[in-house]
Amino acid sequence: MHQSNNGREIGIRRLTYSDISSKDQYFIATYFIKADIKDAATEYGHGKLLDIGCGNKPYELLFKNFVSDYIGCDIVQSSENLVDSICPANELSFNDSSFDTIFSTQVLEHVADSKGMIRESFRVLKGGGYAIFTIPFSWELHEEPYDFFRFSKYGIKALFEEQGYEIIKIKSNGGKWAAAFQLWLNVLFSTRKYKTARSRIIKWIFIRLRFIVLYNKFAVWLDKRYFDDILTLNYIVIAKKN
Repeated sequence: MHQSNNGREIGIRRLTYSDISSKDQYFIATYFIKADIKDAATEYGHGKLLDIGCGNKPYELLFKNFVSDYIGCDIVQSSENLVDSICPANELSFNDSSFDTIFSTQVLEHVADSKGMIRESFRVLKGGGYAIFTIPFSWELHEEPYDFFRFSKYGIKALFEEQGYEIIKIKSNGGKWAAAFQLWLNVLFSTRKYKTARSRIIKWIFIRLRFIVLYNKFAVWLDKRYFDDILTLNYIVIAKKN
């Protein structure tokens, strides 16, 4: 690992499709994002697609049958060397109206110039094309110090419309139960870095006995059974360039 001129670590480990497992700490959040991205890919993905902040392109397979090209850009190269173009999200290295679909997942909060990122996505999108974004609402600090914002659905609507987009849909990726269970698990696992008897017991119960599998599956069931999106982990946004 080493740092680029912008301070980001080159080759930092990113999510891959194989990470999505009921044994994974982030299964709950990923479960709901994956389902909503799959639906969005089916309905809105077409033509030439640009994945902004692509990392290891964990959701490329979901678009496989709907787009002709899948191009990824990011500010640094990913751990699997899957980034096609290195460029900032607010200074994309593509011509105007180059893509039929824009896709970006869990990136906007890491861009200090968030308006610039949305503006650039609008610029490189063809008229009649769709932008598909997932954006966090409830999450702890991560990838510090490059963690700048959290957005409500009202802030998202204002941000996209200000740059010329028509909002088609803003949907919560799960509701309050998914958020509560996922955030509690994140807090619980964060204690593992402290070498205490308590942290070792927690790790043993959740990992060795695979209690985490039951925990994750129950959280998903509960959220679906008693859905309420007054609190959510993330939003998926579908926006159109007319």
